[in-house]
Amino acid sequence: MISVIIINYNTFTLTKKCIESVYQFTKNIEFEIILVDNASVECDAQIFKSLFPDIQLIKNDNNVGFAKGNNIGIEQASGEFILLLNSDIELTENSIQISVDFLKRHKDAGVVSPMLTYPDGTIQSVGQRFPSVKYQLFELFRLQKLVSKEKAGRLLLGSFFNYKTNTEVDWVWGAFFLFKKEILLKLPGQKLDDSYFMYYEDMQWCIDIKKLGYKILYLADTKAIHHMGGSSGQKSEMMRKNGELFLERNFSPLKIKCIKLLQNLLKTR
Repeated sequence: MISVIIINYNTFTLTKKCIESVYQFTKNIEFEIILVDNASVECDAQIFKSLFPDIQLIKNDNNVGFAKGNNIGIEQASGEFILLLNSDIELTENSIQISVDFLKRHKDAGVVSPMLTYPDGTIQSVGQRFPSVKYQLFELFRLQKLVSKEKAGRLLLGSFFNYKTNTEVDWVWGAFFLFKKEILLKLPGQKLDDSYFMYYEDMQWCIDIKKLGYKILYLADTKAIHHMGGSSGQKSEMMRKNGELFLERNFSPLKIKCIKLLQNLLKTR
């Protein structure tokens, strides 16, 4: 059984399409949908319950953010597997069952995320590296030109990777974030870190899970449409602040200085 957690915040049309696609394409696996509404004012969240009677609907009194909203949904989850699914994801095939089967086959996997595309089919850079002096130096001096394009892609990931093959990555976006529920028992507070209101929470989740000895895996064998930005808005000051917070929480002061210096050099290169 898999519990699909979807956060809704003033995205009725996208959320409706997301839920419809889960019901349409998810086969050969038992699932439940838990919809957490973060105090939307666009419409009464009860409409979702009338449209989809089988879902569990949680109505928050205020907008607690993406990370905390997911934890609230997870508290009600009864599945062995948890899938955090952005409201702007639209399934086009049986991606949930395919991803769960992949996770089952890889006992050392902590998180699995499939290929995500824009509506026009362009592949998104869902697999990423953590901030790193090594990889930033590699990119700064264009050392990727000294190796094959395939090797450079697997090394640097991000926009350098072609996303045509399954591979281990440092972190994946929280848009389609699949993991075993039992992992939560090993995390601080026995839950996903929810100190980030929005942005960088997925990076923190992945670094926390990797510290437990698990791998973060990208799965090219199935894909879903990600109407990117539809559920989260534009990048903001919050993203910048959370980027600073992520560095402070996970790296030494010296390493942070080096990372920031190289990031600035890459921007002005």
